[in-house]
This record gives sequence, structure tokens and C-alpha cells, in this order.
Amino acid sequence: MEDDWADDTTAIRDSEWAKISSDFQNAGYREGITAGKEGALQEGFDEGYAETGVPIGREIGNLRGISSALVSLLSSPTFVPEHGDREQFLQEARLISMELAELRFSDVAPPDLQAEQHAREHLESADVDDRDFDVEMNEEVKQKRDVEGLEDLMTRMGAGSISSAEAKARPIKADVAKLVDRLKSLAGSLGIPLPLP
Repeated sequence: MEDDWADDTTAIRDSEWAKISSDFQNAGYREGITAGKEGALQEGFDEGYAETGVPIGREIGNLRGISSALVSLLSSPTFVPEHGDREQFLQEARLISMELAELRFSDVAPPDLQAEQHAREHLESADVDDRDFDVEMNEEVKQKRDVEGLEDLMTRMGAGSISSAEAKARPIKADVAKLVDRLKSLAGSLGIPLPLP
């Protein structure tokens, strides 16, 4: 009888040990996954911030600052350009400034190819028909663009009744380059050198 009790105790102890060992192994696995995700997330943030966010944000900010400075200069009644019509220059500066004000980071930021690849892999592993999904953007970007689309719709409604065919398309990187050229040309006409590429 003692042997049966000892066998039961050993079996219970072994079972408890296996459970505790399994729990620690699972906890360690979860902690490892969490630490890995946090490390990859921080690395991805650092890279995106340094290589995309800051340069694009700085460029847009500089362009907006320059255009605002030109509007301010041309709005001053004491400023008289050596050549050309001040009102014509002012109108061009205001147009450029308005176009820059409408520019969004998402209009000119490059697509996140890594996020798109991850979305494709996720859809493939889930055995889902990807025709039902927009894998070009992750859910957060999709939601942001949906909100921006609503903002555009509200802007068009406020501007009067214009059809979607008449609605201006969102600007792209090439449009920013054209705005830079227009700023350079305007500043050159005023005899102001600009530190733009």
C-alpha cells in the first residue's frame, strides 16, 4: 500500500513538475516574443523616423516657411520689387503657399514595402482570398487615408458643388518638385537666393 501511495506521490510530483516546467517555458517564449517585437518595433520606428519622417517633414516645413516669408514680404506695402508686378508675385506666392498647406505627409511618403509584404504573408498564411483585401496598406494607414478622403470630401462640399471629375487629385512627390521650382523662380524674380536643391 505504501508503494502505491509513493507511486501516486511521484506521479503527482512529476505531473506538477511538468506543468510548472511547461508554464515557465511558455512564459519565457511569450517574454521572448514580446521583447523581440519591442526591439523590432523600436528599430523600425528609429529607421522610419530618421530616413523618412524627419527628412520629408523638414522639407515640407522649409517650403511652407519660405512661401510664407515670401507672402509676408510681398504683402508689405513698403516692398517694391526691382522688376515685375508685386501683386502678380504676391498672387503666385499665395497660390504656392495654399498648395503647400494642402500637402499631407501621406501624399509624399514612400509606401511601406515591408508592411505590405507582411500583410501579404499574413493573408497567405491565413489562407484568405487576397482579392477581398487591400494589401497595399496596413489597417492603420487605410484608416488614416479613409479619414483624409472624408476631409477632402468635406473640403469639396465647402467649395461649392464640384464633381469628382473636377476635384483636384492629391499631390504626389512630383508635384512637390514643381512647387520647389515655382518657389525658386519666384524668389529668383525677386532677387532672393533660396537654399533649395
